[in-house]
Amino acid sequence: MRIAQVAPLWESVPPRLYGGTERIVSYLTEALVRQGHEVTLFASGDSRTAARLESIVPRALRLEPGLHDATAAHTLAVEEVVRRRDAFDVIHCHIDHLHLPLLTRLDTPFVNTLHGRLDLPELGPLYRRFHQAPVVSISDHQRQPLSFANWVATVYNGIPEDLYDFHHRPGDYLAFLGRMSPEKGPDQAIQIARRAGLPIKLAAKVDPVDQDYFDTRVRPLLDQPGVEFVGEISDAEKSEFLGNARALLFPIAWPEPFGLVMIEAMACGTPVIAYPLGSVPEIVEDGVNGFVVEGVDQAVTAVGRLDEIDRRGCRAVFEARFSARRMAEDYLAVYRRLLGRGEEEKAALDAVGV
Repeated sequence: MRIAQVAPLWESVPPRLYGGTERIVSYLTEALVRQGHEVTLFASGDSRTAARLESIVPRALRLEPGLHDATAAHTLAVEEVVRRRDAFDVIHCHIDHLHLPLLTRLDTPFVNTLHGRLDLPELGPLYRRFHQAPVVSISDHQRQPLSFANWVATVYNGIPEDLYDFHHRPGDYLAFLGRMSPEKGPDQAIQIARRAGLPIKLAAKVDPVDQDYFDTRVRPLLDQPGVEFVGEISDAEKSEFLGNARALLFPIAWPEPFGLVMIEAMACGTPVIAYPLGSVPEIVEDGVNGFVVEGVDQAVTAVGRLDEIDRRGCRAVFEARFSARRMAEDYLAVYRRLLGRGEEEKAALDAVGV
């Protein structure tokens, strides 16, 4: 199958450090190539892939200090995809909605994975207008604000099975991995660890929009005993960081569309203690690969129950539900459905002479 993958340009594919969507696009692209498909990746020029790379900008936009308008670069990406549309059986977009006015008017089948939060007021009118555009969710919960959209599947994110090492025996600390932002809850994670009597290590980036939150709410907590902030870490560092933790703390305060770090921890055999928002109840099976808890008190209690979790069971859940191979197979089923639907519609139109 000839497949176009259209990635955001903010980060390279895969990203050097933080970047969830670009990471998933990379895992999907490489899995499809391994399965023998002809894949073209539209991304930044510093991306690394076994697919054919169509470079839209020389490097990730995040690395451009003088950037004024990211929409210009993404518009060029859409134009290049449209110009080359006859080279593809299906176009798979990961760039929100900029492409919708063009791709909905063309014959080439396409699908749009929505990776972010959908409870924004501007999205309702947009997806009512483009109600025919096929979209994929990364969790069932993510769909709720746009329940009327043309959902063709939920495909859970996946990561390569050999990316992280399984750790049979954990260390003596709790882990937090993500962004230093209010919705991710690093201040809550520190509170949980302190009350549970365990050290905590926090690996996270600080975006400019979150600098004030970090300075006022988190930084004062970093001087407490047993609290270590290690900054951003790479994929190569995640295996040891997550695998040696007794648990990953995921005390989110927003409707998380997926939460990639949860399955990264599970791949290492590390259970997850998480608040029941967004996708969490779909990913964490309470008592199997972690605990779903309401608030700090229950989280502290869950830390005391971590010996009840079989780390091999955490890894088994990951392999069964959240591998890149499984993700690619699920997307191929979506592509085939779109191609079959297109052929049926074309046959129907030919039958009536349209």
